[in-house]
Amino acid sequence: MDTNTILLIVGGLITGVVIGFIIAKALEKSSASKIIDNAEKEAQTILKNAKNKGETIKKDKILQAKEKFIELKSEHEKVIFSRDKKTAEAEKRTRDKESQVSSELAKNKKLNKEVTEKLKDYNYRLDFLDKRKQEIEKLHKSKVQQLEVISGLSAEDAKAQLVESLKGEAKNDAMAYVQDKMEEAKLTAQQEAKKIIINTIQRIGTEETVDNCVSVFNIESDDIKGRIIGREGRNIRAIEAATGVEIIVDDTPEAIILSCFDSVRREVARLSLHKLVTDGRIHPARIEEVVKKTSKQIDQEIIEVGKRTVIDLGIHGLHPELIKMVGRMKYRSSYGQNLLQHSREVAKLCGIMAAELGLNPKLAKRAGLLHDIGKVPDAEKDMETPHAILGMQWAEKFGEKKEVCNSIGAHHDEIEMKYLLAPVIQVCDAISGARPGARRQVLDSYIQRLKDLEDIAFGFTGVKKAYAIQAGRELRVIVESEKVSDEKAANLSFEISQKIQTDMTYPGQVKVTVIRETRVVNIAK
Repeated sequence: MDTNTILLIVGGLITGVVIGFIIAKALEKSSASKIIDNAEKEAQTILKNAKNKGETIKKDKILQAKEKFIELKSEHEKVIFSRDKKTAEAEKRTRDKESQVSSELAKNKKLNKEVTEKLKDYNYRLDFLDKRKQEIEKLHKSKVQQLEVISGLSAEDAKAQLVESLKGEAKNDAMAYVQDKMEEAKLTAQQEAKKIIINTIQRIGTEETVDNCVSVFNIESDDIKGRIIGREGRNIRAIEAATGVEIIVDDTPEAIILSCFDSVRREVARLSLHKLVTDGRIHPARIEEVVKKTSKQIDQEIIEVGKRTVIDLGIHGLHPELIKMVGRMKYRSSYGQNLLQHSREVAKLCGIMAAELGLNPKLAKRAGLLHDIGKVPDAEKDMETPHAILGMQWAEKFGEKKEVCNSIGAHHDEIEMKYLLAPVIQVCDAISGARPGARRQVLDSYIQRLKDLEDIAFGFTGVKKAYAIQAGRELRVIVESEKVSDEKAANLSFEISQKIQTDMTYPGQVKVTVIRETRVVNIAK
């Protein structure tokens, strides 16, 4: 192969390569332009979307700005309105104050004028009185001089004679007064000596009534005494006021004395103290709450005792009120004898005796159990009515048979005995009371005297509660603060003491204590 051929082949190859390179570049340029066009289109789309989104955001921000502006404007208007309102109120108050000050100034001006006029009148009258006084002194001197001339004595001599005569009369009057008092003392000495002796006997005779008028509340330690007394004695006063029982806290170790002639009150006080000490919360409000709950508990226990008694004796169909009265007998005594035990004993004796005589033993038990229900006190009844008649009236009221009613009313011969059952009840009552040591005659009259003391207090207006304590030596009266003032409370104490002094016979003295308490209660919700 020659050189030209080789050159031609090389030139052709070079030309092909150049042409291929040119074609590749053209193709690459065409592809790049397409990519650029597409990119430009996408850029325009993105710009358009961004522009639209920007417009939307712009509108939203403008709306938010407008709403915020409106809100701030509203708040600003409210603040301005509030300030204007306060300013108007302040201006009104200022005007009112100015008006009031003007009115007060006018009044003061008027009063000053009146005072000035009265001062002028006072000065005028004072001058007039001074002149009159001088005239009277001159007249008095002239009269004294005339008297001295007429009597022949000077004023000093006349005064000395008058004093001597008055001394003599006063001495005679004093001697007569002393003589009268000496005679009166001689007449009353014996009577006063008897009172002292009776009072002494009454004090040392406490042992005779301990079983019926005193209960002992045992405590674990003497520290509890301080909690029961409370700060400045408020707890013990609250217990005494709520129960009517005197609480005696002395040096007796681990014991507190409850003193009251009413055994129901003593039992309420004992159980209430037990609950308070066990619970640990001891304050006046809690005390009143516990005493109320305990009173309800005692009432329920009274009913239960009555039911157990009639069941034990085999008595059926007894009225619920009579059952309650039977239960209350547990807390009553007659001449020192427990009334329920006495009535149960009489009922059993009546049943046995009626069976021996061929009478109805069940009816006899019924009459024997109920024969002393008139001794159970009822505040609404006349306490002067004999207990046999009162018991008969209650039995008739609650539907008992005629034989039972007549036996109750006739067991002390207040009415005529119309049935064979009546003397049986009377005899069995006498048998039960005649046992050695069964009764003490003094106790019944003693308890009646304490009840009479309380009844006298209840006879006065405004008395809420009345308790005879200290074995009848003190009457504690609690009055309603709305009806009785402090001044009236003092008068009430005096009137009650005078009523006791005129209507009752008693040994020693009776102190009347009137308590007036004001309570204000509000409820926080």
